Amino acid sequence: MAPGGNRGWLLRLVIAFSFAQGAVSMARPAVSYRALALGADERAVGVIAGVYALLPLFAAVPLGRRTDHGRCAPLLPVGVVLISGGCALSGLADSLGAMAIWSGVMGLGHLCFVIGAQSLVARQSAPHEQDRNFGHFTIGASLGQLVGPIAAGALIGGRDMAGTSAFALLVAGAGGAVALTSLWRIERRTAAASRKERGERVPVQRILRARGVPAGIFISLAVLSATDILTAYLPVVGEHRGIAPSVIGLLLSLRAAATIACRLVLTPLLRLLGRTLLLTVTCLLAALLCAGIALPVPVWALALMLAVLGFCLGVGQPLSMTTVVQAAPHGARSTALALRLTGNRLGQVAAPASAGLIAGLAGVAAPFVMLGALLLLSAATALRAPGSTAGESEDPGGRGERGRSKSGLRRKSGI
Repeated sequence: MAPGGNRGWLLRLVIAFSFAQGAVSMARPAVSYRALALGADERAVGVIAGVYALLPLFAAVPLGRRTDHGRCAPLLPVGVVLISGGCALSGLADSLGAMAIWSGVMGLGHLCFVIGAQSLVARQSAPHEQDRNFGHFTIGASLGQLVGPIAAGALIGGRDMAGTSAFALLVAGAGGAVALTSLWRIERRTAAASRKERGERVPVQRILRARGVPAGIFISLAVLSATDILTAYLPVVGEHRGIAPSVIGLLLSLRAAATIACRLVLTPLLRLLGRTLLLTVTCLLAALLCAGIALPVPVWALALMLAVLGFCLGVGQPLSMTTVVQAAPHGARSTALALRLTGNRLGQVAAPASAGLIAGLAGVAAPFVMLGALLLLSAATALRAPGSTAGESEDPGGRGERGRSKSGLRRKSGI
């Protein structure tokens, strides 16, 4: 399938990603509630949330090497199986240690799916389509993040917190398995073409020295850390402030809905502001809003803050993907994306562990101040990083010499 061709594969990928991400987004708060019901404190919740990213931290680059040699399709069903199994087995676990292990399996499955899916989008998209297609692809993640917390909040509660959270995890596992129904046609259409592609083995050091790659990795790390800690620690904040799990689920879903809205209007925003200014402004606003969550505001104000925060956080992931793909050497784009995911997982290990330590010492709201500082640093990174000018990221014609010249300009500028 040639880049820029029929985008039916993209719709099927978005549907599959919605179910896979929905399972994870439902499981993450359910794991936190179940851990609390089993006697965990704030630090233990942080450790369990960090283990989710520990196995992927070591597996990302080898998987990226695999996809650079045209073997991305099998990662998608493998990822779904690991996600579903990790969710279900977390619900059956009766100890914090077992929950941490199955949380790690869930994280490894999510990594497999995301590396395979991102590599597929990069391979099947023409350069001028990458901002748009990565934006549409990440709508699948936002849809899952919208539905998952609502479902978790609806199922979890009452006196038997351990039992209801375990049931929510089993439901998450079953829901994740539905993603397999959208994947088989993607694999059948792309497997033959993928086997024909072979990229050269580019050293990791050369990829990391490419102008734009480190900035894209750090921005992605900061944005995902914010999303991850929101998902893991907003339930803890709710417990301390007397906010019901169902309301916390709605608040997390409101944040996800705002992220979807952002990605639907991403192309006109890029035309208006350009990639650099858009990343800088949204990271700066997100920093202020994350720090604001630490304040004892009423629920309606918290909802408003999370809605604007969700819109701002919606920019970082798709644009960091395009930044990394277009800056990386041609034969190492999947490895570059894997390095970006390694940075994400490093943040998912370090940020919850740090958040747990900070929460234990300074209170459950303190991790959000830490997130504000991290996002402020990412705003400074985005401002100094190479980027496109307004309107440069999207070629209206999508064909001919104009599109090729813009692609060349972007590659030379390292965005």
